Amino acid sequence: MSGLRSEVLLEPDDGSLGPLLRMADDHLDPGCGYGRHPHRAVDVVAVVLDGSLRHGWGSGALMAAGDVAVLRAGTGLEHDEVAGDGGARVLQAHLRSARPDADPGHEVHRNADGWVDLRRSDARLWIETVDGGTSTTVPPGLLVLAGPDGTRVERQDGERVTGPVTAVVWQLDAGRPSWAES
Repeated sequence: MSGLRSEVLLEPDDGSLGPLLRMADDHLDPGCGYGRHPHRAVDVVAVVLDGSLRHGWGSGALMAAGDVAVLRAGTGLEHDEVAGDGGARVLQAHLRSARPDADPGHEVHRNADGWVDLRRSDARLWIETVDGGTSTTVPPGLLVLAGPDGTRVERQDGERVTGPVTAVVWQLDAGRPSWAES
């Protein structure tokens, strides 16, 4: 789709990152969307890095830079996301659903800073926007640094990062989900 540039950062097919199925750094031009598409048995976590994005399902939430949206597709839904007047940059992570038999739902964590409650035991998310000329120490885990010069992903044990950058840390349990045990 024109107006959408997506850089896939991770797409493990071996379960090495537990519930994490895919992560991408998406750039959407003003008014551009992903197109209406279905999801089932997946949780989509969207970190809005820049601009704004309107979610085309449920209440039609408007998200701005710094917000984290969590879409739980559960038994299934169709939706779209469309960038606002200034476009959008979004870090999207697809996770294997913690509750694939649940009704779909969507929530937005406004101006996320620190730990974001994903309501699941196998994935934790931490986020902080680090201004230029300042630094912070991030918790251990899979670190995603999204800055003006691109995005970098690395495993780390907790390190100091310097801005300008949005630091996102995923702590992931690589075990099998309880619903898959039978």
